[in-house]
Amino acid sequence: MTASDATPIKRMVLVAACALVDADGRVLLAQRPEGKTLAGLWEFPGGKVEPGETPEDCLIRELKEEISIDVAKACLAPLTFASHAYESFHLLMPLYVCRRWQGMATAMEGQTLAWVKPSRMPDYPMPPADEPLVAVLRDLL
Repeated sequence: MTASDATPIKRMVLVAACALVDADGRVLLAQRPEGKTLAGLWEFPGGKVEPGETPEDCLIRELKEEISIDVAKACLAPLTFASHAYESFHLLMPLYVCRRWQGMATAMEGQTLAWVKPSRMPDYPMPPADEPLVAVLRDLL
């Protein structure tokens, strides 16, 4: 508890996310599969940053595991971040943009993938932490 407002201190979770942008200006979204927290919601690919790992290294690892693409660190450009208080933890999520990768995005973990124009992103329900990132992407693209 903090002395000032008696709010419980929540553990901080660092998750890196990536907006993969194709040649047509579409962004890849992944739908969380059944059995996972927030199943059915759409999100930017990425994952939890492991101890001793940078957000960029996390994205390189996660993008290979989740969607079978290879990304170079130099192709990951930080864009913005989300900071969101969930019930049991606080999420800090840097969002990177990537326009170059090797391979074809393929769902490797049972998720559904969709290439979406930024103007259509509001049609895809997202976790609360991801929602504010959509406006930033719309302005960029």
